[in-house]
Amino acid sequence: MSTRIAETPASDRPRERLLRLGPAALTQAELLAIVLGTGTQGRSAPDLAGELLVAGPLSALARRSPADVARTPGVGAAKAARVSAALELGRRLQEEGRGERPRIRSPADVYRWFAPRLADLTAEEFHVLALDSQSAVLRDLMITRGILNSSLVHPREVFRGAIAEAAAGIIVVHNHPSGDPTPSRADIQMTQAIVEVAKPLGIAVHDHLIVGKDGHASLKGMKLI
Repeated sequence: MSTRIAETPASDRPRERLLRLGPAALTQAELLAIVLGTGTQGRSAPDLAGELLVAGPLSALARRSPADVARTPGVGAAKAARVSAALELGRRLQEEGRGERPRIRSPADVYRWFAPRLADLTAEEFHVLALDSQSAVLRDLMITRGILNSSLVHPREVFRGAIAEAAAGIIVVHNHPSGDPTPSRADIQMTQAIVEVAKPLGIAVHDHLIVGKDGHASLKGMKLI
């Protein structure tokens, strides 16, 4: 049976325990309950946190889209946004802790960066890897997450984040859930449109890499850029 937060002794509530003992003393479910903030009718925030974590580890929750998280009964859009923002802050903190930013020297470097996250997805994701003038990674920007084979990307969305990061160049990356990384005609046309938009902005489009289960395709390597 669910226990209401109001019925829990104040000293045992997640927020009070965090303030008294520090975040390291709390379980993942307790930390997530603080991010959620409130529960819903009949279920407390710790109950909702437990439901979000029951399907797998925290890394599995981090891979879910905000819309998917929001579909969990009792969560909704506002709580899902808070959860996704908190997980993204954690990811960016981890990036900062890596020290020197990795440099991209070849399509293989890009593939190693993205394959663990994209190769086995059942829906397309479209990313922009923003690079500085020395080809060091500034930020990995996810532009869209779409249903199977139907991610639509507008060039202005590609460059919004790149401009904010003061990127000198970009590499665009997306996955083919079919597993075959061969570029489609739509992939080629989209890439050409992105290259044209990039010219007056002074941002170089170094490559478009397509990730599949068994490898990758570089449009630059195929002389399609």
